[in-house]
Amino acid sequence: MPDPRPSDSPLSPEDDRHGTANSVLGTSGVSRVRVDSESSERASRAWWDADADDYHRTHGEFLGVDSSEGEFVWCPEGLHEGDYHLLGDVAGKDVLEVGCGSAPCARWLAGRGARAVGLDLSMSMLTRGVEAMRAGGATVPLVHAGAEHLPFADASFDIACSAFGAVPFVADSQQVMSEVARVLRPGGAWVFAVNHPIRWIFPDDPGPRGLTASLPYFDRTPYVEVDGDGVPTYVEHHRTIGDRVREIVSAGLEVRDIIEPEWPEWLDREWGQWSPLRGQIFPGTAIFSCRKPVSTS
Repeated sequence: MPDPRPSDSPLSPEDDRHGTANSVLGTSGVSRVRVDSESSERASRAWWDADADDYHRTHGEFLGVDSSEGEFVWCPEGLHEGDYHLLGDVAGKDVLEVGCGSAPCARWLAGRGARAVGLDLSMSMLTRGVEAMRAGGATVPLVHAGAEHLPFADASFDIACSAFGAVPFVADSQQVMSEVARVLRPGGAWVFAVNHPIRWIFPDDPGPRGLTASLPYFDRTPYVEVDGDGVPTYVEHHRTIGDRVREIVSAGLEVRDIIEPEWPEWLDREWGQWSPLRGQIFPGTAIFSCRKPVSTS
């Protein structure tokens, strides 16, 4: 689960959550420009390779990365698949996790009897997953590839899922939906979590400043961090709720539900722009539950 942070604010020197990646990639500023698929994928691969250690240092425990069996946490609000069963019964099912990172979710699914496969474009994140699997528990095959071109045959999986992986970070998310629909078998489920589109209009601040709208909801121009030469080092794309629904339907899939998790009373942990203050007022996550029709006739 990445740490999305759309904002037009300058990079803060006090915010060292991503210090290593910013240093390695030479990130020096924020821009709002169109970015094509190739440039977006290149930036995301480099970013997550460079940020892997800092990311796991900050979020690894919450996500259960080093748990012997992994964990499946859908979002910063702490929804666990073991409690909410958004994927249904996974035992004996072929399951693809898109944008798996270090694959705690795929490993957790494998521990429940799924034939799980994890896919991610960052080799550093996948390597961290391999290290976690060496400590014991279920093992899963990991595939190094991007989400816009899934390297699998048609109708290979019963279920596909993504907990903040890939979808917000690709330029052509319609292509991702089409690719997922292609690799799903009829009746298969596709469930993915993204930062809630309403968050786009607010500054990336977990405190009071983050309660004041500052960006147009309908502006789809990506949030881009750049180096001194203007080359993207981090890219995050915005789509409205309606955009997501249209992408899903255009891919031949059905929307079954859109889950907007409420902030739980027990959780006092901040995660990037997520916080109890903001979470009690408006949603931070949207989870889209979709299905491929049994018959397309």
